[in-house]
Amino acid sequence: MTFSTLKRHGEARRGFTLIETALATIIVGVGVVAIVSAQQAFHIKNNWSTHASTATLLGNEIREMTLNLPRHDPVTGLIYDPNTGDLIGGWGWEANEGSVEDFDDIDDFDGDGGGLIFSADFDPPNGPINAQREVIANMPGWTQTVYVYNVDPFDITSIQADGTTNMLRVEVIVTYQAPSDATPREMTRVSWITPN
Repeated sequence: MTFSTLKRHGEARRGFTLIETALATIIVGVGVVAIVSAQQAFHIKNNWSTHASTATLLGNEIREMTLNLPRHDPVTGLIYDPNTGDLIGGWGWEANEGSVEDFDDIDDFDGDGGGLIFSADFDPPNGPINAQREVIANMPGWTQTVYVYNVDPFDITSIQADGTTNMLRVEVIVTYQAPSDATPREMTRVSWITPN
């Protein structure tokens, strides 16, 4: 059918009206906004899962490092006052252990009793560290905090005074602070028991 035939029968070709065009634009616009919103949610979840897996890796690096270490110093052990029976030495790092490379037992990782922090944000950078006790480069914002507790052998949630039981619980808290965050967020907490 040609144009002249259409004209003859009274049928003319017409385009979209202004209302049809506006409605089509709205429908397409809502679809694009929905796709962009879904994509943004995906990126947020992907970012969180990446950070969670990195945190689990950092916690397990400490666990692997301490796996075959004795609970207490192999030379001196724990030192008790003969008169009172109180712990007077041997917990935390010893005088000859100036860095993590020198740590030879698990209780060294409690530091001075308040935990031991490995963080790239300290000056000089001293962590986070891997199982070979090497600093992992290019990890700003990440921190590994290690705590060592004596626990009751019959209730491992009950923390006891240092050196009072033969069972230790090691806990590693891994935090991350993004440049836009005001405070660090705990990403994972890994803990394990080291019995006799």
